[in-house]
Amino acid sequence: MTDPLFAVDGKTALVTGGTSGIGLMIARGLVRRGVKTYITGRDATRTGELAEKISADEGGVCIGLGTDLSEGDGPENLAGDLARRETSLHILVNNAGAGETASLPDVSVEAWDTVMNVNLRAPFFLVQNLLPLLETGASAADPARVINLGSIGGLHIPNWDAFPYGASKAGVHHLTRALTKRLGGKKITVNAIAPGPFPSRLTDTGSDAVKKSVETYVPLGRPGEPDDIEGLVVFLSSRAGAYVNGCTIPLDGGYIAAL
Repeated sequence: MTDPLFAVDGKTALVTGGTSGIGLMIARGLVRRGVKTYITGRDATRTGELAEKISADEGGVCIGLGTDLSEGDGPENLAGDLARRETSLHILVNNAGAGETASLPDVSVEAWDTVMNVNLRAPFFLVQNLLPLLETGASAADPARVINLGSIGGLHIPNWDAFPYGASKAGVHHLTRALTKRLGGKKITVNAIAPGPFPSRLTDTGSDAVKKSVETYVPLGRPGEPDDIEGLVVFLSSRAGAYVNGCTIPLDGGYIAAL
């Protein structure tokens, strides 16, 4: 960036679930703008290979870390791995997500626990375990950033049954506010982004059903694109977004506003 107000070059970021969908969009954008970016995925080999490709494609530095955030010790292991490589962290994007669509009688305990573990427990314990690195990367003029990926599914009740997913994302929005209150004094901002329909493993924006839903309910009449999520993350991570704190920002083309 030529405008220092929106510059993020020289920073270090961790993007969980950065191997596909929204996480990959975010990772590519940060790498392109000079952020040393770590991405995570469950398959260490595939994650490392993808990180190398992102580095080559975007002309920056991307590093892959294998981890399973559904496991109890996943966040602690990931934080330890990063701490062995870095002394500070400027941007933490809690993006890794899991979903479950099932009617009320069909939701299993295993599915509920997996969704909650990945979507809600992992972000909290990552912040807890990465706090020393975030504090080192923070300053009054340029706070460290925690950006949690929530969902419009945590802001309203959709027409389909997604009980654990919606509950977990509503929890992410609440957790964002709670962390804001506790971490502001440490010069760390915490915000959440609540995406609407974006192409991802959880949302097939190419299907006829989703296309019809988008045309009907999204005032802008289209799904989200990489520039949309990339732009908001860069804004929040730059000096331009340094005073934005404790917000859950719908990124949905007006979907929630028009309900």
